[in-house]
Amino acid sequence: MEVLAVLSLLCPEVVRDIEQNWNAPVSDYARHLWRPVARPQSDPAIAARSILRDVLHQRLGVIMRPEEIGKALEEFEHRPVIQSGLHCLLLMDRITFDALLLAWLGAVENGLSAFVGFMGTTMTMETIGREGPGWLDVGDDKINLFGMGRHKLCRKSACAAGPVSLNKRALEAVGDETDASRWLGTLLASQDKMFGTAADALTALNEDLAANWDRSGMARPVFIDDRLAAAALARHLEHDGSLISRLLIEPARRQRLEHAMQEATSSPFGRFLPNATDYFWGIREERVRKLVLENGRLIEPDRPHGLSIRFERWHLRQALLDGVLLPNLFLMFLVLAILPRVRVVGGLRQIGYVALFHSILLAALDENVPEERDLAAELKVRENAWGTRVIDERISVREQLAGLPEGAIFPNLLRQYRSQTFAETTDDLKLVRENARWRKIGQAKIKAT
Repeated sequence: MEVLAVLSLLCPEVVRDIEQNWNAPVSDYARHLWRPVARPQSDPAIAARSILRDVLHQRLGVIMRPEEIGKALEEFEHRPVIQSGLHCLLLMDRITFDALLLAWLGAVENGLSAFVGFMGTTMTMETIGREGPGWLDVGDDKINLFGMGRHKLCRKSACAAGPVSLNKRALEAVGDETDASRWLGTLLASQDKMFGTAADALTALNEDLAANWDRSGMARPVFIDDRLAAAALARHLEHDGSLISRLLIEPARRQRLEHAMQEATSSPFGRFLPNATDYFWGIREERVRKLVLENGRLIEPDRPHGLSIRFERWHLRQALLDGVLLPNLFLMFLVLAILPRVRVVGGLRQIGYVALFHSILLAALDENVPEERDLAAELKVRENAWGTRVIDERISVREQLAGLPEGAIFPNLLRQYRSQTFAETTDDLKLVRENARWRKIGQAKIKAT
């Protein structure tokens, strides 16, 4: 109860989900997260949903047949949910696998043919020693997935590093191990392919792995990433009258927005807010770069020959389309979730900062403008949910797969999680109790009382 009381200070909607499903199977919790969402009512929300639907349509056109696209979009219209909190890693990464599995459970329990997962691609190819998109975790060892030297791995970002191909020799070296059949053959089928970027490679490989682990095709993952958010944001910036254009470009509106951000940062929950870059990330020489807004331009701090982009609507839009800029987390969640009224399912830090992003937008709205007043009324309901590391197996994915039949791995896990309760799987919210940010909030609350 103490843990839930702390969570409820910032995201009571998450607490309601937990309380309603505490003694229910984890599959029921997943079903609940993928429940219907009220359709957008205000003009800004309707416009944002239309833009998101269009960019999703383009993404689905790459991976689906026309008749499948219509069905998936119609399902998304009723149950617009995005599983976020997925880093751009191969599904052999334990946390990524467990998060995607929860999303798959939610889709299957609601009879959906497809579900959307967001993979963050701004991370470097190696984050810390032998971890990150450039490494394949096979349980007892890690394989350099693309055969890229360590010096390059830590200096290139997943969304920009490329072209790449798989490290065929390293993959073949594990080919004689008996349980490798559940994943290795799927990877080796792409051993001769050249991918535009590491993010493209990981997306394609994860699609293949998921299809192999559920050959009945019960629910298909649709992976999107920062680049789709950039395309959506570029659409918002087509018109100077759009809400995002006004918030970013009109000086008085941006000043109000920045004041709301500062207020949130100085609040007791400010430690949840990511503030690594100003509005956008820059991409130069296969690396994501921090940017600051100075004198009307986005620039790389302390890099006189780095990126320099005028902070004007047309220039920002073109840079997004050219792949030079990516939205930061605030703008990304604005265009993918908060404005189009989409429920976003993420990790323990994400549920905090999405709630704060929501409050920042509310504080930045001008209720003297009728459409913004309508949006503010609509935003009284937050679509924010916890779904990353709800399933949190402590063994490697390779070990999780070892005893399961090829081609029916996800369906077999469905049976398992229909018999385990939310309380059991989360070990009575142990992960929340041990989370440093939430624990500090709880300690501050105790001191205050």
